[in-house]
Amino acid sequence: MAKRIGLAIDSLAGGGAEKIVLTLAREFKRLGHEPHLLVLSPHCDYTLPQDIPVHFCFTKGQRHIDGVFVQYRSVKRTQEWIGKLSDEFGQFDVFFSNLDRTNLLLTQAKVSPLFCVIHNAIEEELRREMKLGPLAYFGMWRAKKALEGQHLITVSKGIEQDIIKQKRIKPKSIQTIYNPFDIEGIRQSANLPNAQIPKGDYIIHVGRVAKQKRHDVLFSALAKMDIKLPLVLLCNNPKKALKLAAKYGVADRVICPGFQENPFSWIQHARLLVLSSDYEGFGNVIMESLICGTPVVSTDCPFGPNEILTQDCAQFLVPRRDPQALAIKMEQALSEYPVIEDTEIFKHVDIEYSATQYLKLIP
Repeated sequence: MAKRIGLAIDSLAGGGAEKIVLTLAREFKRLGHEPHLLVLSPHCDYTLPQDIPVHFCFTKGQRHIDGVFVQYRSVKRTQEWIGKLSDEFGQFDVFFSNLDRTNLLLTQAKVSPLFCVIHNAIEEELRREMKLGPLAYFGMWRAKKALEGQHLITVSKGIEQDIIKQKRIKPKSIQTIYNPFDIEGIRQSANLPNAQIPKGDYIIHVGRVAKQKRHDVLFSALAKMDIKLPLVLLCNNPKKALKLAAKYGVADRVICPGFQENPFSWIQHARLLVLSSDYEGFGNVIMESLICGTPVVSTDCPFGPNEILTQDCAQFLVPRRDPQALAIKMEQALSEYPVIEDTEIFKHVDIEYSATQYLKLIP
């Protein structure tokens, strides 16, 4: 029987969680179900699907909708929004909530049946916010505490084990479902012609310009390398990235074409993909790079990379915040890298397998 599924998220900005939600929605549709994208704010970098309903709750001008002093109104607005959608389309069989703001509002609105998907390392995020001051920390802490007593889905085993170990949150249930990847679709997209791609060899990094991604470590490592290949950055803020690259003396080697909805042709043509993050939830770009057949060097950050880069590829995990170690491994990977094969992780991230694990949770 077809299920009506609400996939809720903060926005459709160009991030990994947003891409995963869109991927799941398309697969649920393909499998004969009725997915709806429930989006809090109308910030969209990705192209909206034509055959899947997309509903927005707030307007562009409404900011800080999860703030302490507006939370009551935002929760009420969310309740009314879900209620109207249920009246119009019928009751939803399940809601899958993604990212902090959405998790906070949907849990407080008592939306049910609800599963909150955890896309990042909770303790690492809280440590980062602590450095930014008590107000930033309190805002993040509120979002995390809203997960108390909820059904949780984590996108890596590392996140699941950390939640259980830290005991900051006591969920009603918790399990890992790896992010879904349309493996054949990615490979087809990687083969599409793209006139923007540089003709020669290059290294690539894919990710927004944010402290978590540690572009400073990446640029420092690039400066230490003897092999002087250019670096392509697929990011949302090229101006900011180039300014930081100039600080490390590598701006002349950095190519910033901006956000790309189809990054796969860029990845496939690269000699090497690098992830320099302090923390991740899974490390989607690592998986995408392996699917495209492109070697990867990554920091061994919590969580995800060491669940993807296993066996012979595990040697290309390096300590966090160590530009010298990153530079050494990047040069090694450019000269010799194991044959990339469809290992066990490929089975667990297969789009149909992953979507089926979600569907099994529907009451």
